[in-house]
Amino acid sequence: MHLVYPAVLSALLFCTGLYGVLARRNAILVLMSVELMLNAVNLNLVAFDVWLSRTAEDTLHSGQALTLFTIAIAAAEIGIGLAIVLAVHRNRGTADIDRLRDTAEGHESHATDGPDSDTPATGTAAEKAEATA
Repeated sequence: MHLVYPAVLSALLFCTGLYGVLARRNAILVLMSVELMLNAVNLNLVAFDVWLSRTAEDTLHSGQALTLFTIAIAAAEIGIGLAIVLAVHRNRGTADIDRLRDTAEGHESHATDGPDSDTPATGTAAEKAEATA
């Protein structure tokens, strides 16, 4: 099998993952897209390791060893990433990245306590927190 086939497949997988990272708004789908990109890199590592082992006389298989290391790192990354996404979803009620970014920057607008509102804001922040709880 030629080296071109896995290289093209890897490029397609990586581009699909890159599109998912840039276009998706759900944090879980972004994590899945990052996994797709890491798997594309793993495919390239194994394909080039096989190709180099055919040409070289010493077979160290360092590409396959690096692939196993990358798989272990990816498993840890997805575990921690899902834990963070679940914790944020419990606190904020959404996993939408745009909404999370807007609330982190303070651009969340409320109808009753905005600056252009006709009704005055009453109570302190602690009272509002108790009322929503």
